[in-house]
Amino acid sequence: MTSRSASGHLPRAFDLEALGDGRFRASSIGDPEVHDVVFGGQILAQAILASEAAAANAGSVPERNSGKDLASLHTVFSRVATITKPLEIDVEVIHDGRTASSQTITVHQGDRICARALALRQAPAADLIRHQHGAPQTAPPADCKPAEPRGLVVEGTEVRIAGVADTWDSSAPSGPPELNVWIRPPGRQDQSEALSQALLAYATDGFLIGAAMRPHDGVGQEMAHRSLTTGVVTHTLEFHEPVPPGNWLLMSHESTYSGRGRAFGRAQVFDESGALVASFSQESIIRDGRRLDARL
Repeated sequence: MTSRSASGHLPRAFDLEALGDGRFRASSIGDPEVHDVVFGGQILAQAILASEAAAANAGSVPERNSGKDLASLHTVFSRVATITKPLEIDVEVIHDGRTASSQTITVHQGDRICARALALRQAPAADLIRHQHGAPQTAPPADCKPAEPRGLVVEGTEVRIAGVADTWDSSAPSGPPELNVWIRPPGRQDQSEALSQALLAYATDGFLIGAAMRPHDGVGQEMAHRSLTTGVVTHTLEFHEPVPPGNWLLMSHESTYSGRGRAFGRAQVFDESGALVASFSQESIIRDGRRLDARL
C-alpha cells in the first residue's frame, strides 16, 4: 500500500526531504517484491519538484528566483534505481539570470548515479508571435473507454484511451504507431505550478513504448520485464503553457522510429479546449531479454 504525502492526496514520494544546499531525499512508489525498479516518471516528477524547491531557496538574489517556472527538462536515465533504498537528489545551479536560469539535477543512490537532468527555468514573457499545432480529432474523455493505470500515472489519476488501441495485449490487432490517451491527474486549484507539472511529467513516461509496439503483431507491453527488456534512456519535456490542475489532458503519442533495439517517439499534450500545454520526446530500448540491469 502506498504511503500518503502530508497533504493526503498524493503518494509520499512527492514529499521531498530537504537536506540543505540543494540536496534532497525521496522515497519511491511500488512493491519491490513485484518489480524492484523505480518508474522513470516518478524520477521526472521528483526532479521537477527538486528544481522548484532549490530555486525557491537559492536566496543570493531572491528577486531573480521568483516568477520563473520550469520550461524544459532533458533527462538521461543511466542506471535503474531500486525501490528499497531512498533516492538522493542534488540540484546544482549552472546560471541564474534575471529572465532565465539553468540547473543540473542528479538522482543517485549512494555513488550510483541513476539519472541526470538539465533544467531550464524562465520568467514569463509577452507574445511577439504565437501559433501552435492543432489537437487531433478524437472523442472527448467522457466517450472514451476507461483504462487501468498500470502504474504509469500517479495514483488517483483517471486514464481513458481514445479509440480501440490496446498496447498491453500482444494478441490484439496491430495498428498505426499512435496512441491518444486522456488523463486527469489528481489536483487542487491552489496547488503550485511545479506540482501540476510534476503530475503531468509522471504520466509522460509510460505510453510511448506502447505506441512503438502497436504496429507489430505478437508484441505488447505485458511482455515488458518478462520476455522483453524495455526501458527509457532519454526523455525531453517542454512546457508551453501552465498545466491546468485537476483537468483532463490529451496526450497524443506518435512513435516515429523503431529498430536496432531502440524506439523513438514524440507526443503533444493538449487541454480540453485544444490549447497545446506541453510536448515531449523519448528514446527507449526494446530488446529480447529477461532482466534489465542497466539502461545504457
